Amino acid sequence: MLAFSALAGIVLVYKRWLHVNPTTVALSLLLLILVLAAEWGLRYAVVVSIFATAAYNFFFLPPVDTFTIADSQNWLALFAFLATSIIASRLSQRARDEADDARCRQRELEVLFRLSRELLQFESVSILLSSLPSAVAGVTNARYGLLYLIEGDRLYQAGPDTISEVEFPHLRQLAASMPNATMEGDEVEIPLRSGVRPIGMFLLRGLSLSMETADAIGGLISITIDRAQALETVTRGEAAKESERLRTLMIDSITHELRTPLTSIKGAATTLLSGELSTTDRHEMLTIIDEESDRLNQLVSEAVEMAQLDAQQVQMHFGNIHVLDLVQEAIKTSSWVEEKHPLHVNVPEDLVFRVDPALMEKVISNLLENAAKYSKLGTPITISAERQPKYLAISVADRGIGIDPAEQTLIFERFYRARSQASGTSGTGMGLAISRAIVEAHGGSITVTSQPGEGSVFTALIPAVS
Repeated sequence: MLAFSALAGIVLVYKRWLHVNPTTVALSLLLLILVLAAEWGLRYAVVVSIFATAAYNFFFLPPVDTFTIADSQNWLALFAFLATSIIASRLSQRARDEADDARCRQRELEVLFRLSRELLQFESVSILLSSLPSAVAGVTNARYGLLYLIEGDRLYQAGPDTISEVEFPHLRQLAASMPNATMEGDEVEIPLRSGVRPIGMFLLRGLSLSMETADAIGGLISITIDRAQALETVTRGEAAKESERLRTLMIDSITHELRTPLTSIKGAATTLLSGELSTTDRHEMLTIIDEESDRLNQLVSEAVEMAQLDAQQVQMHFGNIHVLDLVQEAIKTSSWVEEKHPLHVNVPEDLVFRVDPALMEKVISNLLENAAKYSKLGTPITISAERQPKYLAISVADRGIGIDPAEQTLIFERFYRARSQASGTSGTGMGLAISRAIVEAHGGSITVTSQPGEGSVFTALIPAVS
C-alpha cells in the first residue's frame, strides 16, 4: 500500500504542480522502483513497475489521459521504461541476495572461528568428548547437540532432547555410511572421519546451516579429536620414557647407595673373621658395621616413605598445632645439629596452624639437617615462621656453600645431589624429595633461594586447611 501511495504521489505532483518533461517523470518513477527493489525485494518492484508503466502512459505520454500511444517513439520509450525498471529491479535484488549471502557466510565463518577457539582449549580426550556437544551447540545456538563415536558405541549429548539405545544401530549405520553432511528440517547430521576412516557422527537440532559450513564443522571436530588423541599419546609416551629414566636413575642410585655401606660392612666383617685383631680394632670394626647398618636402614626407610607418599598411601592427621612446638621437636630429633651450629629460632609463641604434626616435624628436621650438612662448622642456622594471609611460611636459612642456580629446581628430585655437594658429604638424596612430597600433600609448595658461597633459604608454604 505504501508503494502505491508513493507512486500516486509522484504522479500527482508532476501532473498537477510540477510540469516537467516525460524523461524526468520516467527517471523519478525508476528511482522509486529501485528503492523498492533494494528495500522490499523483486516482487514488489515488478508489480509497481507494471503500474508505473501504465500511469506513465496514461498521464504523461501523448495523447494524455488515454492509454493510446500515437507516436511510435513513445512506444519505444514506454517499453524501454518497463524493461529498465524490471532489469534494474532484478539487479538490485541480486545485489541484495548476494549481500545477504555474504552476511550469512560471515556469520558462519564467525561460528567456525569461535568453535575452533573453543575446541583448542581441550587437550584431554575424555574432557574434550564430554564437552563437545555443549560447546558446539552453544557456539552455533543449536537446541541440541549429539556426538556419537563408533568405537565403543559412545554417546555424548547436550540439550533437552534425548537419543534412546534403540536408535544406536541407526546412528552406527549413519556414521559408517554417510558421505557428506545432510539436513532435514532443523536437524543437521555431520559425518566425522579420521582420514578416510569414519569414526562417528555429530547431530545438531534447532538451527539452519549451509552444507559447506556443516562439513567444515565436521572436519574441525574430527581434527580436534585427532589432535587431542595424538597429544595424549605423545604425553603417555613421554611419561613412559620419564618413568623409565627415573626407574633407571633410582636403581642406579639405590645400587650406588647400597654398595657403599655393604662394602664397609663386608670389609669389617671379613676383618673380624680373620681373628687377628686387638680389642681396639675389633671395637672399631663393630662400630663401622653398626653405623653402616643404620645408614642402610635409613636408606630403605626413606625409599619406602617416598613410595608411600607417591602412592598417596600416607594417612594425614590434621590438628591445630603450635608451630614453635613443631620446631622444638624437630630440633630434638636432630640434636646433633645444635652441637655443631648455633640455632636461632624466630617463631611467635602464639602462632597456631592446622597441619599434620608428625609430617611437618619431619619436613623441618630434614631442612635443618640439610642446612647443617652443607654449612661450615659453627655457622648459624635460623628457623623462622610467620603467618601470611592464606599461608604458613616456615623458613630455614643457613650460611653454607649455596646452590648453583641451574640446580635449584633439580635438588628436589629424588636421589639428586648437587655436583658440588655429591662428594664429601653423606646423604641419600631423598630428604628434600620427601619434604616436597609432604608439603605438596598439605596443598603447599617448597622453594629455595640461594647464592653460591652465601648460603640458602628453604621456605615451605602451607595453605590454611579448614
